[in-house]
This record gives sequence, C-alpha cells and structure tokens, in this order.
Amino acid sequence: MALDGCGLLCKYTLLMFNLIFALVGSLFLGLGLWLRFSDGTRVFYEFDDFSSTFNMAVTVLIITGLVMLIVVVFGVYGACNEKRCTLLTFSVLVTILAVAVVVFGVIANSRKDEIGFRIANFYSIIYLLHVANSDPVLAVTLTFIQKLLHCCGATGKPSLDFAKETCPDPDSFSDPFTMDACPGVIVDVFINKAPLVMGLFVGTGVILLLALICSSILAKKLKTPSSPQYIILT
Repeated sequence: MALDGCGLLCKYTLLMFNLIFALVGSLFLGLGLWLRFSDGTRVFYEFDDFSSTFNMAVTVLIITGLVMLIVVVFGVYGACNEKRCTLLTFSVLVTILAVAVVVFGVIANSRKDEIGFRIANFYSIIYLLHVANSDPVLAVTLTFIQKLLHCCGATGKPSLDFAKETCPDPDSFSDPFTMDACPGVIVDVFINKAPLVMGLFVGTGVILLLALICSSILAKKLKTPSSPQYIILT
C-alpha cells in the first residue's frame, strides 16, 4: 500500500529508531555474554562479595539486550514490509518498555544510594578484570565510561593508574596529575546528581513515546485506504 508523506516520515523514523536500538541492544547483549562466559571472569564467581553484584549486572545486560533486539525485529519487519499486525505488536512491546523505564527510574531515584554503590562495585570489577587480563573489550568499555564521566580508574591519577591508557585526555593543567576516581564519581552521580539520572530515564521514555506514536500513525495509515474506492453501479 502506498504511503503519504506523513506515513513515509513515520516509517523512516521507525527504521532509524530501530537501528539505534539494534546497536545498543547488540552492545549490551555482547558485553553481557562475554562477561558471563569469558574465562577471565570465572574467578569472580568464587567470591561471594563479588558474585551477587556481578551476576545481577551481567543478567541485566543480557536481558536488556535480548529484549531490545526482539523489539527491533518486530519494528524493522513491520516498517519495511508495512505489516499492520506486526506494528501493533511492536507498539505493545514499546509501551511495556516505556513503563519499565519509568518504573526503574522511580526505583533508581528512591534507592539511589544502593544502586550507586552497586554500579560503582560493578565498575570496579570491570577495572580489575582489565588490569589482570588487558582485555581489549574491557578496555573499550572502560574508555567509554571514563570519557563519559571524565574520571580515571580506581586511583584518579592518570600518570600512575594501572589502566592509564583508558583515562580521558586532560582538560586542565592539573588533570595529568590528579583526576577524580571513577567509583567515587559514579556514586556521586547517583546520590548528588539524582535529577540528572532521572532526566536520563525521562529522555529514554520520551524517545520510546515518539517511537510508539510513529508506529501507531503508520499502523493507522496501513488500515486506511490510500486511494478512493469506487462502486460500480449497474
């Protein structure tokens, strides 16, 4: 069925949304599976102090990645093939995701101390794994986190840190000698910058809402005939 301008805009918006979703979901799933089944991570399952936090974080990564990729399959198939039923299924899944994001955001805000310390603990595990194994996947992960938060490893000293190659470039004269340590920055973000974290969840919810609106409009366009129907009178 031929789509009008609004329908085509919604279609390509959905495709762009699902492309980004597929990239993020693949990163989450790939990192989660690597952390779960890599030989270098098995040692953390032998210590109770690490295993609970590590298992929880890895499980969240794997489940989140899988759910995102499942949503992408329905979204891409429905948009490319203009299947109304598939688009409606995609809309339901996106609605569930949006509700889950809001609920998790509220929980993260109400239990910000605990979640901040758990995420900082998970970062420390990734840091120790990289120091022990010099793994390139973990190096990329640490580099991304540290550039995002502008922090450096467990020591905060780029010139002396065990993973100094993953530290961000200095912004000031004093940065090469001293920089905030990442575990403390992560805890600070969740405890003292709770509105910023909540804004991240709200922004994610808005993006999901836009995808839901585009999917609903496209599904409606596919239901409505694009050209007038003529009745032959005899």
